[in-house]
Amino acid sequence: MSPLIGDDLPPLRETLPPAPPPPPFPVPLERLREDAATGAVTDVIVALPDLQGRVQGSRLNPRDFTDRVLSQGFGACLYLLATDVEMESRPGYATDPWGGGLGDFSIVPDPDTLRYLPWDPGTALVLGDARDAEGRPVPVAPRQVLRAQLDRLAERGWHALAGTELEFLVFRDSYQEAFEADYRNLTTATRFNSDYALPEVTEIDPLMRRIRTAMERTGMTVESARGECHPGQYEIVFRYGDALRACDNHVVYKAGARALAAQAGAALTFMAKFDGGEGNSCHVHLSLRDGTGSPVFADDGSGRYGMSKHMEHFVAGQLACMRDFALLSAPNVNSFKRLSPQGYAPNTVSWGLDNRTCPVRVVGSGESARIEFRVPGGDANPYMAVAGIVAAGLHGIDHALPLPDPTPGDASAADLPRLPASLEEAVVAWESSEVARSCFGPDVVRHYAAAGRAELAAFSASVTDFELRRHFERG
Repeated sequence: MSPLIGDDLPPLRETLPPAPPPPPFPVPLERLREDAATGAVTDVIVALPDLQGRVQGSRLNPRDFTDRVLSQGFGACLYLLATDVEMESRPGYATDPWGGGLGDFSIVPDPDTLRYLPWDPGTALVLGDARDAEGRPVPVAPRQVLRAQLDRLAERGWHALAGTELEFLVFRDSYQEAFEADYRNLTTATRFNSDYALPEVTEIDPLMRRIRTAMERTGMTVESARGECHPGQYEIVFRYGDALRACDNHVVYKAGARALAAQAGAALTFMAKFDGGEGNSCHVHLSLRDGTGSPVFADDGSGRYGMSKHMEHFVAGQLACMRDFALLSAPNVNSFKRLSPQGYAPNTVSWGLDNRTCPVRVVGSGESARIEFRVPGGDANPYMAVAGIVAAGLHGIDHALPLPDPTPGDASAADLPRLPASLEEAVVAWESSEVARSCFGPDVVRHYAAAGRAELAAFSASVTDFELRRHFERG
């Protein structure tokens, strides 16, 4: 079982040697060529985010990457965009890998994502976009789903800024130990509720500091970090930025945090609900800017509650689409365990002024005026969650939807419409939604409904601990 402090992770901050300056982000291609020539870089990972928001790809020779793949793309099997978490591909996806003979699509690198990985010395990572044989974007790829919504914003002269607040649980057991224990009876890295606490997280701070420092060296800016409510729970918040780039950083962060935990002999999970305690959230902060960089949501006298009229309609759109789009923020069976009425997570369709019991929390003023969308859990695919927020907001603006009064107090106790209570309910709401088809197109709706149904099929085929305890002797 890991002490969470390796030999090269001294427990006292003042004993840490000064860190060398981080490489620039994105890494210039000429810098990559120079480092490859000296042997400082030996691998370039070309990857794309899959339906679960995982970074999937291949390691390439740096020279092959710069000479060929950068301009031509790299082939990958189509099934990467039509599988569940176990890499099983079932029928029903709009982009059908079996119907296409398990052929390839191309990952076309985005040079603006090129970065070096501190947890994988000598390795660079570049994210890319999925393209078909004719060079067209694959519309169901998560990065493309978000791009399509951001393009709709751009048509209005706007762009989105976003930031994700991602929580996770840390365990002293290694991933191998957790696997062999069937993920039961694991030891959390801290023993108590450590929300905002400092002494209680001292034991895990060396690992957390390593994660924070590594992310800074990949081009992210850490704004805050603290313990959270569940024993072993932690949150690291990065500075907001361009919405697509924020999602790119999010998936790199998750991959890197897992790798760094494994190197320390520990394990961490982002799953929405690990046990009966507090779940892992992924609150999304989002605002809009116009072509001059001015805030679209700032109070200009046109709206109420310190919001512009555009922001009023944007928030109203969240309420109108929240049930239909729930699948985009809660894609798994486990997601809805977090959204139960007994938890701190929201479960009503509501909005409030600095009210954390509502799924839409309106905060800030002027340039900081924004919404905090509190439905997604740590298991959410950030591209899909942000795409859903943007699409819902544009629906509200395009239809000038009126905004009801904010919900005061505990929204979960109010007589309000509820979020879907299960993945099955969310899939049905998504599949039957005319708004979803209008915003995303029928292929995207079908594809992600199939992903939800694949998760449901896998769950329905399993026998749970609850069933064994309840019925083994007495059934």
